[in-house]
Amino acid sequence: MNKVIPIIPIRDGIIFPGTDAVLTFGRPKSLSALESSFKNERIVCFVLQKNSKLNDPSASDLYSVGTLSRIERMIKTDGEINAQVRGLSRVRIDSFEEDESYLLGHITEIADVVEDTPEIRALSNHLTSEFRKAMNLGKSSDFLVFMNIMSETSPSVLSDLIASVLDLKPVERQTLLETTDVKTRLEKVTALLAREIKILEIEKKIASKTQERFEKGAREAMLRERLKTIEKELGEEESSEEKELLAKLRKAGMPKDVEEKARKEIKKLSQMNQFNPEAGYIRNYVDWLLNIPWSTESPNNVDIESAEKILNQDHYGLKKAKERIVEYLAVHKLSGKMKGPILCFAGPPGVGKTSIGKSIAKALGRKFVRVSLGGIRDEAEIRGHRRTYVGALPGRIIQAIKEAGTKNPVFMLDEIDKVGADFRGDPSSALLEALDPEQNNAFSDHYLEVPFDLSNVMFITTANVLDTIPPALRDRLEVIHFAGYTQDEKFHIASDFLVKKQMENHGLKKENIDITDDAIKFIAAYYTREAGVRNLEREIASVFRKVAKMVAQGKKEKVIVTEKNVSKFLGPIKFHSSIAEKKDEIGMATGLAWTEAGGEILFIEVALMPGKGSLLLTGQLGEVMKESCTAALSYIRARAEQFGLSDKFYQKLDIHVHVPEGAVPKDGPSAGVAITTAIVSALTKIPVRKKVGMTGEITLRGRVLEIGGLKEKVIAAHRAGLTTIIAPKDNKKDLEDIPKEVLKDLKFVFVSHMDEVLNLALSGKLRVPNTKERLGATRHTVLNAPSPYKAD
Repeated sequence: MNKVIPIIPIRDGIIFPGTDAVLTFGRPKSLSALESSFKNERIVCFVLQKNSKLNDPSASDLYSVGTLSRIERMIKTDGEINAQVRGLSRVRIDSFEEDESYLLGHITEIADVVEDTPEIRALSNHLTSEFRKAMNLGKSSDFLVFMNIMSETSPSVLSDLIASVLDLKPVERQTLLETTDVKTRLEKVTALLAREIKILEIEKKIASKTQERFEKGAREAMLRERLKTIEKELGEEESSEEKELLAKLRKAGMPKDVEEKARKEIKKLSQMNQFNPEAGYIRNYVDWLLNIPWSTESPNNVDIESAEKILNQDHYGLKKAKERIVEYLAVHKLSGKMKGPILCFAGPPGVGKTSIGKSIAKALGRKFVRVSLGGIRDEAEIRGHRRTYVGALPGRIIQAIKEAGTKNPVFMLDEIDKVGADFRGDPSSALLEALDPEQNNAFSDHYLEVPFDLSNVMFITTANVLDTIPPALRDRLEVIHFAGYTQDEKFHIASDFLVKKQMENHGLKKENIDITDDAIKFIAAYYTREAGVRNLEREIASVFRKVAKMVAQGKKEKVIVTEKNVSKFLGPIKFHSSIAEKKDEIGMATGLAWTEAGGEILFIEVALMPGKGSLLLTGQLGEVMKESCTAALSYIRARAEQFGLSDKFYQKLDIHVHVPEGAVPKDGPSAGVAITTAIVSALTKIPVRKKVGMTGEITLRGRVLEIGGLKEKVIAAHRAGLTTIIAPKDNKKDLEDIPKEVLKDLKFVFVSHMDEVLNLALSGKLRVPNTKERLGATRHTVLNAPSPYKAD
């Protein structure tokens, strides 16, 4: 049969032969085709679009196999047509004709290929049985369709009827429509139905579990209500849960006001339905109140000698920190009660600030808790969130106290200098109350909303720098400065602690490796440049790893690591230490500098050139150091006559001051003395003594002011081979911090004026007044010829 009939595209549905469906049409061409067909034979061909999003598909956008259908009924509504249609047969569209208002097509009917064999009958029976199973699992289907499927129908119609009610993609439906072999179609529909049955079984299982949980919860709620009624009838007002919570409350040892608050919350919880969302929040809050150690504390019967022994066993050096802890113990032992100190260990990384906190807790016999404050920007991290927020919890302080299980732990607040602040608040301000011994006996957490006594807690904070800590918070801290370790201290720490630790970590024994003292000192001096010992430990670990590899490969001889063969394990040396000059130089002075990694000697070079009086500064100097150079030149110009220089010497000279190692930034006022000495040496052509190192800030009048970091600077000078140190007189008090083995090899000269420095530092004769002459000249000059400099 070859006919020309209207073609109507369908976006995502297919009408199978032998099935009925109600479709809605709204596209102009579809409406024209329906109306035209309805007036004549009511026969149309429905074809699936390849792309459902196209509003006006052409012939190339349609599949070539469709369904010949009859329009049974048609109802027009607002711009749309609802039509009841019935599928008649499969057809192939041989060609298309485009009418003015809709598509026409030459079609040929496709007959099903079917044989009445036992295999087809078996497939039909199995498909019917599986469909019945799907219906029992909750598959939805029109009743008439169900009855048609269950009645005796041909295999061809059966496959089409079941395919019409399955949840299939448009492409899958089109594949079934194009399958003319009935046996193949039955097999495909059976596979698709099996997939849907599996999904239905999973859905039913989920629904069953949900129902069980709901029924269990409802049953428990009903039983609880009955239990409450029974307890009320028996005169027992408290439920079993309430009794349990109240028993914990009595054991908690809370203050009266806190206990009263807890009782109210427990009462509120007992009267509340368990399905009320607020019940969970209240239960969580009550649990926090009951689990905080309100009265539990570690015993304070600590022996001072044993505590001191523990501190010395765990750490080498750190004399001031150890003394402060022992003092605290002594006062606590005598008075019986003392508010916990708020200590702040300040120093460069790797010097043992955090680890000594653990040793302090061990020495005191207390629990140790640590909270890292680095990067915290939310005030609620410290004080907690208010209970109105979902998922609210107490702050880190209360959480750590609960974790410790006692009310008097050693509490370390690590990296307090790295606390940030943003729109969520300032955490450092929240710490003010916790770290104030006069206020922290009633610390208030936003979540708990009751005061907690922190006065027995020993707070220890750590910081690398103090500048970033707000003044109000820093005022509450007792700062103990941790200086960088000296080379001798690093050697003792490595030999007493690090070598043993790394030997154990790497599974080695004394029979496998021996690292000499000279090797440890060599590694510390030439493979690390730090204030602490972290990199030193890494380098030692690197040596042990290589030895462990040798042992694992079968080496039985003992490996001895010496100063000479260290490079075989660690490669060439990484750092060179500066050493003193070999001869006295004109225009070069040796200054002393402080860094976080310890001290260094600093060479100040001065060159004179014909010019117009410019002062050139190089070596990546900071603003303060540049100002020191300017102040030094102004001092020299004011004293030109005493130095044997003409009043206008600077007008025809350019003075270039350079500090070597230009890639390293340098700043600070303590190089003022060395800069002045180098410039005077260059101008007077008198060499500076090579073995003299100097440090101190200079004023315009030549006074030498106090500086910091003398210990590190002196150790660096000793390491470099200097023999004499010139330092400000006000720094004489700092000698007690310098190791004795360093002091005995150096001569110290403490000065108050630049004239004294020049007399000591220059190797030639430069007649500058001493202190008595300078004071006499002051009186004489004031009476006769006043001068800004001489009036000092």
